[in-house]
Amino acid sequence: MQPVRIAPSILSADFSKLGEEVRAIDAAGADWIHIDVMDGHFVPNISFGPAVMKSVRGVTTKPFDVHLMISPVDAYLDAFAEAGADCITVHYEAGPLIHRSLQHIKSLGKRAGVVICPGTPAKMLDYLMDMVDLVLVMSVNPGFGGQSFIPSQLKKISAIRTMIEKSGRAIDLEVDGGVDAEWAKRCIEAGADALVAGTSVFRGGPSQYAANIAALRG
Repeated sequence: MQPVRIAPSILSADFSKLGEEVRAIDAAGADWIHIDVMDGHFVPNISFGPAVMKSVRGVTTKPFDVHLMISPVDAYLDAFAEAGADCITVHYEAGPLIHRSLQHIKSLGKRAGVVICPGTPAKMLDYLMDMVDLVLVMSVNPGFGGQSFIPSQLKKISAIRTMIEKSGRAIDLEVDGGVDAEWAKRCIEAGADALVAGTSVFRGGPSQYAANIAALRG
């Protein structure tokens, strides 16, 4: 396994100074910048689109880890690729043609990820492991920040870690939702090597970001 990567979710940033916030988490030691895109249809909230993402692309060289909570998603893949995404992650549950979405992402020259919600079993990934660069396990139901971690997802993380090892491929295993320092430790023990965190990173303002990120690394 690789050392754990921390991907702060800018959904928890101060949107009135988003560029400054992205610079601050970069300086504080973030490995990736996590971009949560919500459409008000697939999930019960609306965040932002590719124009907002593009507006902060120039303030950091860190990879943009783009999580699309959009259904249908295919029509938007090009726009997020053009706006500066490095990895584009789409939901298994968002439509019936997940292979087509992943193939499209690959054709754009981007890393392709698949997300599964808490109620979706690990076995749904069986026929995707040869295509994906990243698996994202949602440890809350997507749509809102600040939710509590769902403990049953630790078993799923372990199961997917086993699947990744059997695949022989270099696939990142990321966890998103309710990840604080204690849950981060348990996720890493279960096999995660990338952690998304919003509330627990941005708590306390920029002077605390480095300490918050360090706490997640354990």
